[in-house]
Amino acid sequence: MIDTAKTPASQDADAGQFEHNVGELDFIGLIEDTIVRHWNKDAFTDYQGETFQYKDVARKIEKLHILFENAGLVPGDKVALCGRNCSHWAVAYLATLTYGAVAVPILHEFKATQVHDIVNHSDARLLFVGDHVVKDIVPDAMPKLEGIIQIVDFQLHICRSEKLYDARERLNALYGLKYPKYFRTQHVHYRRQDGENLALINYTSGTTSRSKGVLVPYRALWSNYQFACEVFNQGFPEGEGRVVSILPLAHMYGMSFEFIYEFMRGGHIFFLTRIPSPKIIFQAFGEVKPHVVISVPLIIEKVIKKMVWPKLEAPSMKLLMRLPIIQQKILDRIREELYAAFGGQFYEVIVGGAAFNSEIEEFLHRTGFPFTVGYGATECAPIICYADWKDFTPGSCGKVAPRMELRIDSPDPQHVVGEILVRGMNVMLGYYKNEEATRETLDADGWYHTGDLGVMDEDGNVFIRGRSKNMLLGANGTNIYPEEIEDKLNTLPYVAESIVIQKGEKLYALIHPDYDEAERDGLDKSAVAEQMEHNRQELNNQVPSYQKIAGLRIYETEFEKTPKRSIKRFLYLNEDV
Repeated sequence: MIDTAKTPASQDADAGQFEHNVGELDFIGLIEDTIVRHWNKDAFTDYQGETFQYKDVARKIEKLHILFENAGLVPGDKVALCGRNCSHWAVAYLATLTYGAVAVPILHEFKATQVHDIVNHSDARLLFVGDHVVKDIVPDAMPKLEGIIQIVDFQLHICRSEKLYDARERLNALYGLKYPKYFRTQHVHYRRQDGENLALINYTSGTTSRSKGVLVPYRALWSNYQFACEVFNQGFPEGEGRVVSILPLAHMYGMSFEFIYEFMRGGHIFFLTRIPSPKIIFQAFGEVKPHVVISVPLIIEKVIKKMVWPKLEAPSMKLLMRLPIIQQKILDRIREELYAAFGGQFYEVIVGGAAFNSEIEEFLHRTGFPFTVGYGATECAPIICYADWKDFTPGSCGKVAPRMELRIDSPDPQHVVGEILVRGMNVMLGYYKNEEATRETLDADGWYHTGDLGVMDEDGNVFIRGRSKNMLLGANGTNIYPEEIEDKLNTLPYVAESIVIQKGEKLYALIHPDYDEAERDGLDKSAVAEQMEHNRQELNNQVPSYQKIAGLRIYETEFEKTPKRSIKRFLYLNEDV
């Protein structure tokens, strides 16, 4: 809440002269500090739309605080947000935390029934909703809500509270009554939070099961911000840096590294506000020229498969690639073109959120393109492992992040796959209203059992092999990691994506072909089917007997995915082949 007992001044205070003492783990103090220090700088832009400066964000936050207070909300109440990335989403999120309420970000790509379930399960009193989501949700399915507020203009969509209705109707008058002359930097004072206090409930996107509400404390938000400062600052200038926000803000990956870090550093965040197609993404990169690029593998893989590999497949290019000196010049040119495509001013591209195709990763490494692969989980808000691109070991996901410990639950962590366990400042408090899942995931010594399987080399680099829930058992008792087989299969001609499942003692592949590429090369559906069978035989020549694929089924449409573009594997485990 805002302390208005300060002595007012007749004009905007000089942000550089207004001191804020930001103590250790004081996440809310960091919000205060960045607003004051960057008062007159651009903060948020809806891409090809309106721009808000830090002072605009502060005033909008204050108006929402007045709305919350007069509607009867108290610290600790839950406020849900569901909509596409935009400036007002970010404002509502910041207003919720700085008021002392608990934010409940909901992925806008969830189906309406999932949104209803999360709102009800979280006990949210208010829901901020985007203009695309509002068309699908059913207010009567969320009976405990006191109001639904439209993100685009903060108008009431549904109101079940006289206090809320009155507060919204009189909001401008209440704001003018509280600040009859002005709202300046000296009025920016928010309710402080202890590091162990609950900041948000973030519901997992769920590749293997139903979403769970992850209880994220302020210390985890602070630690992830501090991590970003330690690894990004060399490429992200204080008060001048730019980023394009593409990944969902409701997901911890996008929230932490395309929004929170840049805002705290006084950066300018461009929210894409629309479906992030490759065309729109690279148009935005070219115009904004971001200083850091956060990506999921699918975006990088599409760029390489659509823009790079077709050129390298030309007979003349294949011949040139056999000549070492010319090959390196070609790779250098590809690196330069890729660097320009991402805006040409970034320090590195950080890839995370899902498994990276090994062939594309190896190709990028050969070109010298500045990229790295990180590893995280919603339960760690999200960072677990990372390495700077100059130190990155291909095939790994880096080393354990600062303020975190990691061990492999294996008798020989370097050679025998085991579950990845982590503990430290980034780890969640548990799952909301789910003590059983909390006990299964957080042990008595504070170790978070990730469910991911991997090994760790002598230098501390972590290599992920798959999910424990996905692991299959071969006929002779051999552990089979379907992700390893899928990675090989996805590198074969005209394979866009695949899932390996088990029926009895045999393995089968579900394959979605790249029909665009096949059509470009003159293949009809019958020829594509023949190629997929040829791919199966080729794969079986590459893998040991226990990984051989007995048959396949072709899917004409993409597999259903989470917003971070991981396949919802659990939907396909019982498919007929």
